Amino acid sequence: MTKLDLETPDFVAANAARLAELFPNCVSESRNPQTGKIKRAIDFDLLRQELAHDLVEGPQERYRLDWPGKREALALANAPIRKTLRPCKAESVDFETTQNLYLEGDNLDALKLLQETYLGKVKMIYIDPPYNTGNDFIYDDNFSISGEEHDLLSGTRDAEGNAMFQEEKWKQNSSSNGRFHSEWLSMMYPRLKLAKNLLSEDGVIFVSIDDNEVQNLRKICDEVFGEAQFIASIVWQKRYSRENRGSIGDAHEYIVAYARQRELFEKQSGRIPLTDAQAKIYRNPNNDPKGRWRGIPMTAQGYRPNQMYEITSPSGKTFTPPEGRCWGTIESQFLRLKESGRIFFGANGDTQPQVIRYLSEVDGLVPWTWLPHEEGGHTDESKKEIHSVFGKGFGFDTPKPIRLLSRLLQIGSKDRDFIVLDFFSGSSTTAHAVMKLNAEDGGTRRHIMVQLPEPCDEKSEDSNVDYKTIAEIGKERIRRAGTKIRKELEDKLTNELKGSEEHTSLKSRLDSLDIGFRVLKIDSSNMADVYYQPDELTQDTLSLHVDNLKPGRSPEDLLFQVLLDWGVDFALPITEEKILKHRVFFVAENALAACFDTGLDEAFVKELAKRQPLRAVFRDSGYANDAVKINFEQIFKALSPHTELKTL
Repeated sequence: MTKLDLETPDFVAANAARLAELFPNCVSESRNPQTGKIKRAIDFDLLRQELAHDLVEGPQERYRLDWPGKREALALANAPIRKTLRPCKAESVDFETTQNLYLEGDNLDALKLLQETYLGKVKMIYIDPPYNTGNDFIYDDNFSISGEEHDLLSGTRDAEGNAMFQEEKWKQNSSSNGRFHSEWLSMMYPRLKLAKNLLSEDGVIFVSIDDNEVQNLRKICDEVFGEAQFIASIVWQKRYSRENRGSIGDAHEYIVAYARQRELFEKQSGRIPLTDAQAKIYRNPNNDPKGRWRGIPMTAQGYRPNQMYEITSPSGKTFTPPEGRCWGTIESQFLRLKESGRIFFGANGDTQPQVIRYLSEVDGLVPWTWLPHEEGGHTDESKKEIHSVFGKGFGFDTPKPIRLLSRLLQIGSKDRDFIVLDFFSGSSTTAHAVMKLNAEDGGTRRHIMVQLPEPCDEKSEDSNVDYKTIAEIGKERIRRAGTKIRKELEDKLTNELKGSEEHTSLKSRLDSLDIGFRVLKIDSSNMADVYYQPDELTQDTLSLHVDNLKPGRSPEDLLFQVLLDWGVDFALPITEEKILKHRVFFVAENALAACFDTGLDEAFVKELAKRQPLRAVFRDSGYANDAVKINFEQIFKALSPHTELKTL
């Protein structure tokens, strides 16, 4: 019976494996100087020969983005961690049934912990990261370097500490901002690299940013996602009234969008619903049974010989395409449209032909890179939304409006069933928008929020409402917003006539609405730190190996460690049963059975094996005796041969 790995993926090893597939002749072996063991390695001299024509080495000039700390940031993204997710039912809503998640902890750890389970499964990511306005970052990553190291790497000082420039010039030089930008880049780079892995092939990431770092964000996204995957830089008008501070008022921010595979994203991206004003141009002057319509010009730009024919109107007037244009379709297709009544020549039948488009056929408009406040909301609106949830006296520095997130959700996919991730979730506007949009269109979008338990600013208004951390605010907003959204939907349902089309639609939306979330807190591994060399073991330390679990960890904690390591969706339904007095968890009915009790005997094993779970896991010290441990696998082989067994 094998043991669970209990460690996030090692991306360095994974990258080496990919190179080995491409260049098997470059695979070698080397000895680990610490352990003396032989391990697989990549012979970079041979790899250089394989890539000789495309290799750039030494001080040659090349196009790239570098900053002090980039290598450390890359190493941090690739390094595995031994951490886990501990469930917190008390802070959750509908823990057993919800499909939504709230991860509390550092988002770099969270992104690593999500890799196994949600690799390639997230359709849309939205983040609103720190804008680098000069404040210290709360993300204390291990790659951070000292001022002395930065000065040496950036060329500010030499190895002996001597200034490379005069002090006054150094203070005014652009390199004085080097560390200012470097810290932000080093914070963002590993998180974006890990986020890319989670995106589905047709997925998209939206990043809110302002002028301080928009250029650097574009450059690192070009490197992480690929320049060809750039979708757009949307300009969002965040203010509707004038900003009178500064020489030029600050009225906008950017939302930078990149796809995992641009072509695939464009095939499934959503459209913007028509506004009432836009829908008014569709009329029905002839009482067409198909409903409201409008005429669309039938010409196209350019010259195509097979689209340069003559068209005769019902009044006998002849038309040819205007200069520099051609008809929008070939003649045979035009005749089919005309025969089916889809060509309009004007009320008197004597104007240039137009194609009839019915309002029912319009699935929305292609979004623009300009997003005015009338469509995407504004900052004053977002503050009012916070007040509507927490009360008028509540303050939060930079919330985004729900309309902005709803617009991005509509663009992100034309589907209504996908996973949305926000790993700088703040006050949980994204979760609020997901629930609200699901209530409006019957969607089943799922949200995963990630937030560091950042202490609230004692000087700000939000500390007056007894919330100690931003994470507490985010969780409470989801609770209150969810309750409010459900109540509004229930009220609408009550006011609609039973049996009507709208009543049926409201009932369906209410039944599918998920306003719950599972709170999972990032913590150290559930396993005790008992890693010793053989010559370091004593009689005292041997006792630690009897039970390899840390004290105080609950069976639920162990269950989620198993889900994490096995790559099982954290949001699957969980039930609990008693089998011969032992507590057994069943995940997704029979997909996984887990029992972490001690004293497990053969009678229990036989009862559980009869259930034939797809997977089963137990604690290493849970068997009644060695004989039971030996017979465990044999019993399962006889009663449930397809069950995959592991120990914790």
